[in-house]
Amino acid sequence: MQLLGVNLATTRIVSEEIATPTNSNIQKATIKNIIISLILGSMAGIIFVLCGSFISEQWLHNQIHKDIIYLIAIALPMISVSSCISGYFTAIRKIYHSLIANFLEYGVKFVLTIFLLKKYIPTGNINNICFALILGDVVSEVISFTYNILFLVISLNKFSMINNRFKDSYLYRILRILFPVAFTSYIRSGLSTIKQFLIPSSLEKSGLNYDKSLANYGTITGMVMPIIIFPSTIFSAISTILVPEFSRLNIRKEYSKIKKYTFKLLKISLFSSILIAIVFLFFGNNLALKIYKDLTIGNYLKIFAFLAPLIYIDIIIDGILKGLDAQVSVLFINIIDLIISIFFITIFVPVLGITGFILSIFISELINFTLSLAKLLKTISKPKIRKC
Repeated sequence: MQLLGVNLATTRIVSEEIATPTNSNIQKATIKNIIISLILGSMAGIIFVLCGSFISEQWLHNQIHKDIIYLIAIALPMISVSSCISGYFTAIRKIYHSLIANFLEYGVKFVLTIFLLKKYIPTGNINNICFALILGDVVSEVISFTYNILFLVISLNKFSMINNRFKDSYLYRILRILFPVAFTSYIRSGLSTIKQFLIPSSLEKSGLNYDKSLANYGTITGMVMPIIIFPSTIFSAISTILVPEFSRLNIRKEYSKIKKYTFKLLKISLFSSILIAIVFLFFGNNLALKIYKDLTIGNYLKIFAFLAPLIYIDIIIDGILKGLDAQVSVLFINIIDLIISIFFITIFVPVLGITGFILSIFISELINFTLSLAKLLKTISKPKIRKC
């Protein structure tokens, strides 16, 4: 739910409150943001519940039971609130809490998903396999949510809440940041949903039956990509830190420092991401055999190793752009990426099958990275960067 702008709104508003002499409204600002995030997450969950039967029958050919859709709905409010709390920890410069929460989330998801897939894959029941994937997600979100709530309460108790009068209401200040991000995020979420449901049907058109199509799709998205994405936890944490730091540089008009730190970060990100890619490239088979006992997964890991640097560096670029008040541009780039990705999926996947699916992922990530990098270079090359 970070795509709704809850995370960014919380970071900005709590940072403003920290700048006041007494820090007297940090509790109030944070609680207001949490309430809004809970409402948004609950609304999304209700929509999933109401549409569960339709999605199961019309989009998933009754291969996936509606109870799995309901399971997804349970996690949405927790995802939204966790995103808000993460923004709070970023604002008070305790990003390590978000890092630990993300590490717990990905770690639990990784271990539990592997355990469940080993149990359900031999059954050949596609519904059980999807249940394993979604249950791993939901349980990991519960763990992350619990950690976030616990340390939020401990942290907020250090601040007193005084009912001071402010010119602008918190609701207005939050929505002023939230609305443009939310609008583009909903578009992106809708396109992403279309993309996810389009892939299995496109694989089916290539000659595979529907169960085999979902199995191949699940292998890449549920087994290969989590390993590739796992190191991005660190890059995501760094990216989150960059938002308030670059915002301060931008407000102070320290443009030379913005350029200096941007290029330094890009160089460090490139070097570290290449090292990680080399590990996947040369030890992909060992990882696959150790984790899944399946050499096919190792071959996929070596293929996606070439994509890993683009994924990691793009995360850093997005953080810098958000810090320079270009978060809407980041979302528009993601929308363009999804539109083009859907186009290539409809063209390549029915003809090339799983190879076309892999090709569409590479094209999607390459387009996203290229547009994001171009936007960043254009932004920092301006003599005067937009004010936050």
